[in-house]
Amino acid sequence: MNIQNKKAYFDYEVIESFEAGLELTGAEVKSIRSGGANFAGARVLLQEDGAYLIGLNIQKYKFSSLPDYDPARTRKLLLHKKEVVAIQTKMRSAGLTLVPLKLYNKGSLVKVQIALVRGKKKFEKRELIKKRVSNLALARRLKNQ
Repeated sequence: MNIQNKKAYFDYEVIESFEAGLELTGAEVKSIRSGGANFAGARVLLQEDGAYLIGLNIQKYKFSSLPDYDPARTRKLLLHKKEVVAIQTKMRSAGLTLVPLKLYNKGSLVKVQIALVRGKKKFEKRELIKKRVSNLALARRLKNQ
């Protein structure tokens, strides 16, 4: 299981990434393993008592018996206090943002990769699209020869 936040790679330049655990229920873990997670609108919020993942949409597990399940609830990220302090200082000093990049299994655990990122400007995104199109056209020409 590997669920990526593709939009984050397009909109942001990744500076440094971290691995964190997630505080989940059993039904949420089963739903994630079956591919029922969506990163649309997800972000990471740092507070005094830790880091939280906001807006990660995890579908309700179809065999779960929880009647009042909220798919977009706020979930606590499991990070060491030193890591949280280091991330906060880097965010303040360089004006960076913290976003989730991907969800994956590490053994029986579900982990999330979060990253300190800097937003790309519009012209940088356009250049990236032009480069992809030209590389695709070149690959097609080479394939047809």
